[in-house]
Amino acid sequence: MTAAEAVPPARTATAASAPASVGSAPGAAPPRSPLVARAAAELLGTALLVAVVVGSGIQATELTRDVGLQLLANSMATVFGLGILILLFGPVSGAHFNPVVTLGEWWTARRGGAGGTLREVAVYLSAQIVGAVAGAILADAMFAEPLVKWSTHDRSSGHLLLGEVVATAGLILLIFGLARTDRTRYAPAAVASYIGAAYWFTSSTSFANPAVTIGRAFTDTFAGIAPGSVLGFIGMQLIGAVVGLALVALVFMPGRAAE
Repeated sequence: MTAAEAVPPARTATAASAPASVGSAPGAAPPRSPLVARAAAELLGTALLVAVVVGSGIQATELTRDVGLQLLANSMATVFGLGILILLFGPVSGAHFNPVVTLGEWWTARRGGAGGTLREVAVYLSAQIVGAVAGAILADAMFAEPLVKWSTHDRSSGHLLLGEVVATAGLILLIFGLARTDRTRYAPAAVASYIGAAYWFTSSTSFANPAVTIGRAFTDTFAGIAPGSVLGFIGMQLIGAVVGLALVALVFMPGRAAE
């Protein structure tokens, strides 16, 4: 979701991102931080993002039985948390916090843009997944929940899968569109705002992030997702990323010089 689901230093969701990272603004100069520092930033940032999502969900269910208020509290915490995390870690790693953002940046770099190598992509993805799982466990620990308990929240319905395609495509369109138009300075607010809105206008509540999806399978709480639903969500997120990149290429097509 946060995304993310959801921003490289100069490339600066995830995250959406945000994104929510989740947020990134690929296409500018590559980061200068050592890879180990960037990996640490991705791991810590993704962990804190998932801790925000899961923790605020647990807190909301303890404070009210109104599902609408629970979702409102969860989405607001995610918006604020994601925006802050992008601002904090963006100058180090780009604050991707999201494998589809990292993969999207690598793919666009193959056509002449700035981006990481396959080794860097592998390191980023590993850090994001480990961080997401650690963040879910941390949130459970803070609220005295079982540290690891597989979620029973089934999310395999077709309309939810469609929601993930829409949520992820919109996130990728936003992140790479900002990069194409040299407005990456707005990424923290823009990605966080998009993820907050997508909580409400998508049926899936906008996971839009494979790493976060995996992490949320480890907690049987408000924000959880049943392990059996994880592969379907990730598949739709990858499709959404492809759709988003295609829309970026169409909408932000380079103009022709005047004759």
